Amino acid sequence: MVIGNRLWDGRKHYLDKMTLRELVAAYFAYPAIQAYIALGLIAAGLTAVSWDGHPVRVAAAALAAVVVYPLVWHLLHRYVLHGRFLYKSARTAPLWKRVHYDHHQDPNDLGVLFGALYTTLPTVAVVTLPVGWAIAGPAGSAAAFGAGMFVTCFYEFCHCIEHLRYTPKFAFLRRIKKLHLMHHFHNEQGNYGITNFLWDRLLGTFYAEAEAVARSETVFDLGYAGAERERYPWVMRLSEAGDDARDTRSASGDS
Repeated sequence: MVIGNRLWDGRKHYLDKMTLRELVAAYFAYPAIQAYIALGLIAAGLTAVSWDGHPVRVAAAALAAVVVYPLVWHLLHRYVLHGRFLYKSARTAPLWKRVHYDHHQDPNDLGVLFGALYTTLPTVAVVTLPVGWAIAGPAGSAAAFGAGMFVTCFYEFCHCIEHLRYTPKFAFLRRIKKLHLMHHFHNEQGNYGITNFLWDRLLGTFYAEAEAVARSETVFDLGYAGAERERYPWVMRLSEAGDDARDTRSASGDS
């Protein structure tokens, strides 16, 4: 946590101004990433001491978590994060602002690119624990949850690379980077995957070239503009409060 405190002490990190080396340091210093890794290792330890002679079933539980992850992400991304019901309530508007609106407003801000720990952990647990239990009991639950944690780390790192000012050496990373950046800068109503776009293909939201779909006018604000902002002002007020706080820090010389 010492490294984390040094790199995440209120400073901003912008991916369009970072090197790959700087990203790797900031990534592993981020508290949520450290939590995912720690929980994944703990789950792996629990799996090792409780699999009760059924390694194939336990491995199947872990694999099931890896397979179901892209579908769950697609559905949450498409219908929850890009849905318009969260900002319509004062109770859920801060959640929507933190976990997705801010990221589309400024895709290069590393601090809001990472998922929020308080939303990611319950989601992974709700999805993986029952699946793992159904396949291999307690050991299966531990294995599935651990797999979910490590897949989350992989997704988060790839997501960083997709926004980093860097041309990946691997064709796979170059491909997913292109697809994801079109989601952010051309039309947000497609390419909901991060590393896996199978469900976009199967559910009709995939596009490989920008010319295949019209440019979206809501690619940055996700439809939260004009009359919507006036009718449901909570995200707007939170954004304005954040801007005022940044202006105050800048005026006082704080970074």
